[in-house]
Amino acid sequence: MWIPVQINENSAEPLYHQIETQLRSLIISGVITEGTLLPSIREFAGDLKCSVITVRRVYQDLENEGLLRTRQGTGTFVSHVGDGAMEEYKRGTVGKALESAVDIGRSIHCSKDELEQIFMEIVERKYREKE
Repeated sequence: MWIPVQINENSAEPLYHQIETQLRSLIISGVITEGTLLPSIREFAGDLKCSVITVRRVYQDLENEGLLRTRQGTGTFVSHVGDGAMEEYKRGTVGKALESAVDIGRSIHCSKDELEQIFMEIVERKYREKE
């Protein structure tokens, strides 16, 4: 199975974190569904042109979170993700991005009203583009 993960080798973010973040997002959003057999560690590392150790770490971290399960001799599968986990992930991810945006806005002395206006303009534009 091909997994749509993109690595940016020029990023300051470690490779394992890039892979883990994207794979977590694909699982929690339901793009990769419960029961899906993931590529072997070696195969996925080959596809991504990275170390087997990197992919092993990603699989282990996601298994520790309960998103993956490994069956000896069979492979690594996507576990059940409850609606609560999906909602928590969405809120957490978007919340972090918005906190960062607010911090930047405050650092350049934007008022609360200015930030709200900018936010609403961006939301309106992005949802119009989607239609």
